[in-house]
Amino acid sequence: MKILLVEDDVATATILSEVLTAEHYTVELATDGQNGLTLATLSNFDLILLDLLIPKVDGINLCLQLRSQGIHKPILLLTAKDQSADIVRGLDAGADDYVTKPYDMSELLARIRALLRRGTSQIAPSLLSWGNLCVNTVSAEVTYEGQAISLSPKEYSLLGLFLRNPQRVFSRSDIIDRLWSLDATPTEGAVTNLIKDLRHKLKTVGMSTELLETVYGLGYRLKTPPQTQDSKQTQAKKQTAIAAINKTLERYKDTFAQRLTLLEQAEQSLRAGKIPPELQQQAEKEAHKLAGTLGSFGYATGSKLARAVEHLLIGDRNLTPQDAVQLSLLLSQLREAISQPPAPLTLEKFESVQLPLVLAINDESFSNQLKTQAANCGIRLEVAANGESIQQNFYQAPQVILFNLSGKSTEKSLKSLDKLKKKFINTPILVIADQDNLTQRVAIARLGIQAFLSKPTTSEVFGAIAQALSQSSASQAKVMIIDDDHLMLDILSNLLQPLGMMVKTLQNPQKFWETLVTTNPDLLMIDLEMPTYSGIDLCRVVRQDSRWGNLPILVVTAHTDIKFIRQVFAAGADDFIGKPIVEPELITRVISRINRYRLQPKLKI
Repeated sequence: MKILLVEDDVATATILSEVLTAEHYTVELATDGQNGLTLATLSNFDLILLDLLIPKVDGINLCLQLRSQGIHKPILLLTAKDQSADIVRGLDAGADDYVTKPYDMSELLARIRALLRRGTSQIAPSLLSWGNLCVNTVSAEVTYEGQAISLSPKEYSLLGLFLRNPQRVFSRSDIIDRLWSLDATPTEGAVTNLIKDLRHKLKTVGMSTELLETVYGLGYRLKTPPQTQDSKQTQAKKQTAIAAINKTLERYKDTFAQRLTLLEQAEQSLRAGKIPPELQQQAEKEAHKLAGTLGSFGYATGSKLARAVEHLLIGDRNLTPQDAVQLSLLLSQLREAISQPPAPLTLEKFESVQLPLVLAINDESFSNQLKTQAANCGIRLEVAANGESIQQNFYQAPQVILFNLSGKSTEKSLKSLDKLKKKFINTPILVIADQDNLTQRVAIARLGIQAFLSKPTTSEVFGAIAQALSQSSASQAKVMIIDDDHLMLDILSNLLQPLGMMVKTLQNPQKFWETLVTTNPDLLMIDLEMPTYSGIDLCRVVRQDSRWGNLPILVVTAHTDIKFIRQVFAAGADDFIGKPIVEPELITRVISRINRYRLQPKLKI
């Protein structure tokens, strides 16, 4: 695959070229828009990576010119501009997707792979493989080391099911649902026999490594494929590539201090009384580029500080002596941040796959028993002494929490459990107890705990964890909030973000539609009374479009009398909440609406 990279920042272009080359892409670099246009028209590229702020022809105009000349290859924008208007302009100009700088390298590579897949004519892969085992989905041929294997239709379907879902555990009932028709009534023993027959046929052709592993109490899962000589060589090449990339990081890290010169000139001019508009504009652009470059080079703090400098300098407003003090402080912190060594690129960062995190609290001995088996069940289990230590010691938010009541004071444990539930309101909590009585069950149920396990085996615990993980959402919920009061936006954001939700706020209702399209939220929260367009106007607009027919809309209003509420529901809202906001009520309504919305596709099947 051949990629055209249009990026004028030499350091960023170098490191990105190294990463893409390590992923076996052929990369051609253009350092300005005019050169990018020439290369794109002369050569056939599979994908174009395009920075928005480039000299001669900017990214927006380059997109427009490429599309007007009939070049329809995927375009992925790289931009430090995180405002929705800039993103909308890029997408309207013909770009297919965008990544905001500083970007996570694994996310960028995933988006590149997705766009390249979208650009091919095949909807599904024609070849599935596991080590030296290959399945051609077009001809339905199965081979091992080139030797054909004769499989029955059910065996072939079973093999395809696991090869297409390498990380998933399938229970016997799951397999029956997917492989047998509704009018068939096979027993779970039929699944056991089917797996046994498939294993036997694979061994007959000399495949000694087990394809499927039994996850006790849960079902079956595809094992990690054995490393062939080719995969070992690929791993070695990747390690060599990462070493080269880290050398590039080291080579350019000292150049960042030199790039602060323009920002320091702006600071000195501002301290002297007035900064020339041209210098302010140049310094703003330099801070903008630094924000993207520093993040890509492992300077996360430096990137945030550069972004703050950009926001301070942006616009046509007259800067004040207070701004000069703030700029001086930011530059001092920025110098300190880039004086530290950058975070090196590791193989884990290069191809990160994050297992679901389960935290076990209180009973260390039983938790350690679970920990030894957790990896086999596709989860990462860690032990925490108490609920207070979770956020201090674990960067990743837990998807499930195990709380052990065994051997503890019931009253004290219930208080701890209540605190834990309030802190992690949207996280499933499973309670393990060494006694089983109704009083205890009721007390725990009143706290809203998802499951109560009395003297469970490790298999029963992992079964409950798997169920909790399957019920929880695979991705963060996105909530879009529209309110002309910035204080209310801050209040609502601060309530929802600790729950793991991605919150997009909008103060100007005139930008509602473009923000809705780019955000694609799971829930809308709309203020009733706003200038230009009211909450009722926006509700009606949403319901006019079939794409958003089922999107939950929660109207926030100080008017709770029956006349207004009737208007709200008539306009298409699903629910309302009155001002002043009551935190538990708001959270409950939001979570309930999102969960119901995400269940809708399942209910239609």
